[in-house]
Amino acid sequence: MSRNLNLTINGKMYEFTVGDRLGQIPENETLVDTLRDRLGLTGTKRSCGQGACGCCTVIIDGKAVASCLTLTVECEGKKITTIEGLADPVTGELDPIQKAFNEHNAFQCGFCTPGIIMSTKALLDANPNPTEEELKEALSGNYCRCISHYQVIEAVKSII
Repeated sequence: MSRNLNLTINGKMYEFTVGDRLGQIPENETLVDTLRDRLGLTGTKRSCGQGACGCCTVIIDGKAVASCLTLTVECEGKKITTIEGLADPVTGELDPIQKAFNEHNAFQCGFCTPGIIMSTKALLDANPNPTEEELKEALSGNYCRCISHYQVIEAVKSII
């Protein structure tokens, strides 16, 4: 038996059907798969699949969450924000965090950058003036192979 699933992603409502038929969302589909494969929101990266690297981080109801460990069906009624949802929808202007990352070269290949930005956004929304230690703790679940987190810390410190 199928059922409807309503998701709010980046301020937009999406309706899906949960079930086993073609085109329906299976009960075991992860949010990262729904975002990337069904909605084309490819800023959320699929990487380790175990919640260890932070590349798939999105914000759900104000908290940074590994979307590879989150079932889509668990997201009914929750507010989901992806990296695509940070820019101003009318002007396209980047979020101040995104601007700071650009200005401080806080990325290299960019693969992990959306997850780091989303973790930073969740932290700053909850605590606009974190200490450096709080920032490091909030980013401890994000793994980057290319750069030192020094540039990331400096970028965030420039906007707090």
